[in-house]
Amino acid sequence: MSGPDPRAMRVDVARWQAPGVTSYDLVPLDGDAVAAWEPGAHVDVHLPSGTVRQYSLCGEPADPGRYRIAVLEVVDGRGGSCEVHRALRPGAEVLVGAPRHDFALDGAGSVLFVAGGIGITPILPMVAAAEAAGRDWRLVYAARPGRHAFTAELVAYGPRVERVEGTLDLDGIVASAHESAVYACGPAGMLDDLAARLESAGRGDVLRTERFSAPALVATDGDTFEIELARTGTSVLVGSEETVLEAIRRAGVDHPSSCEMGICGTCEVKVLAGTVDHRDDLLTPAEQESGATMMACVSRSACPKLVLDA
Repeated sequence: MSGPDPRAMRVDVARWQAPGVTSYDLVPLDGDAVAAWEPGAHVDVHLPSGTVRQYSLCGEPADPGRYRIAVLEVVDGRGGSCEVHRALRPGAEVLVGAPRHDFALDGAGSVLFVAGGIGITPILPMVAAAEAAGRDWRLVYAARPGRHAFTAELVAYGPRVERVEGTLDLDGIVASAHESAVYACGPAGMLDDLAARLESAGRGDVLRTERFSAPALVATDGDTFEIELARTGTSVLVGSEETVLEAIRRAGVDHPSSCEMGICGTCEVKVLAGTVDHRDDLLTPAEQESGATMMACVSRSACPKLVLDA
């Protein structure tokens, strides 16, 4: 489902945070305030090449004048991070979408934050919010030696922040985790292992995660099925080697997308009828159970026909 049009912004400050990690302060060209956001939010950044990438906001939600993102340059990645590091110099202009809140900090109980590498970015404002609210919290943050980002901000919190060089001791973390909620962001392997250990300990329901890459799910295996696009009345078959998103576009509808891995939410579409085979890593189990929406880039149908609001 598409949101407000992206806004033109200018890179005000680019700041080194760790080897390969640079933060960028983005200010609106029109001088108006940025849209309000809460810790855990992310934005779409429309790069000069036309590529769209999602980056977590890691600044101050109370600052109405700017957004801050931080980007790790991944030389062998999909190209977005390299373009950011090359093109987003101070003074450069870029289009930025409205914040989306798929990883919100909920509740008022104690909380354990777990971050791996660049996964610290959505966690950083969550830590600040937990501190401001007087919540019982701690952070375990793993990175390669010499590569922890936002050191000055985190050192100020004292012993509640544990910086680990290398691999996390997830067994030890789970064994000592007394908190009522666990928020984690980092590499997929770390998140999968943490989820498995919490599940084994009977505490799988306390974990909330944010992923920067999708699990190894296949979006193009299964039977052929029909989708009806309610806005145009068009019906089209989705082949076994085709995604719903591809079929929608083949029917002449310019449906938005970005990651095409089921983790960003750009291609989310309302489901008016039918049962979805959810394969995304964004919707909560309750949201998937409701069947109200689906991620067209990865999810499929569990019935002969879906009716979509597209």
